[in-house]
Amino acid sequence: MKTVALLHPGEMGAAIGACLCGRGLRVVWASAGRSTATRSRANAAGLEDLGALQRALGVADIVLSVCPPHGALELAREVAGHGFRGVYVDANAVSPATVRNIGRVVEAAEATFVDGGIIGPPPVPGVSSRIYLSGGRARDVAALFAGSNLEATPLDSAAGAASALKACYAAWTKGATALLAAIRALATHEGVEAALLEEWKRSQPELPKRSEVVTAQARKAWRWIGEMEEIAASFEAAGLPAGFHLAAADLYRRLEGFKDGTAAPALAEVTAAFTRGAPRRKDASGARRRSSAREEENAAPARFKFGTAAIKRDAAKRLRSLKRS
Repeated sequence: MKTVALLHPGEMGAAIGACLCGRGLRVVWASAGRSTATRSRANAAGLEDLGALQRALGVADIVLSVCPPHGALELAREVAGHGFRGVYVDANAVSPATVRNIGRVVEAAEATFVDGGIIGPPPVPGVSSRIYLSGGRARDVAALFAGSNLEATPLDSAAGAASALKACYAAWTKGATALLAAIRALATHEGVEAALLEEWKRSQPELPKRSEVVTAQARKAWRWIGEMEEIAASFEAAGLPAGFHLAAADLYRRLEGFKDGTAAPALAEVTAAFTRGAPRRKDASGARRRSSAREEENAAPARFKFGTAAIKRDAAKRLRSLKRS
């Protein structure tokens, strides 16, 4: 495998392309429909522009897909539609189920599929980043990166394992970033932020700084919406609650206004964006509120119930009550 078609060189993709160029491989890409910023990145990384996707695929032994997760499956379909029969590596932040679907698409076109999961920032000199690979030719693909800024680790597992590992890792790192920033927003709203920070300094000294990481990441938050949704789908497929990462996706969606910003916003700007994006809950009518108040006055005192079944019944009642109001 001597020629790689890189689709498409964003910040991460361009850095990976530079790693491969440094290893002596020919790395091509297709500039048709791409932005000026993408062209500049590809140029700086030493990638060879062949203009049209079909031309890039025509010379490639391997396709490396590095794109926002919501576009991963569609890109695979496009490549398969051109009849590519080499090695297709999907290195996007998608769920194991999505990546297996991508594998079926490219294998139906007689390509060989390898699943990739990237952990860490763009691999530039002095930065430690990894790509985990799974599937039939994972070791062959890993060998392409030997000695580069991107450490490649093949897993002795079928396609889906690398994406599962990436999902588990990002579920904590990016999920926790969203949670901590939302906690700061709540503390600000309730007027207890200073007290919270003091308590954190005493009992959780790493959290004050950790809770501000979102400011450095805000301009990339739009890319993480799809990733959080893919992680939520991964949890759901395993029989686990998906709600936490769907909420994280919603928080990152509220930061889309910072996309491609040249400077990191202040934390106050981020928390304001969180609360501005909050949907308004419908108020019940005055008559309904009065009726509910009378019902509560006349109701018998609630008795505490023990046991899991009782807790579930109470939770279901509260949910129905919220939906009615």
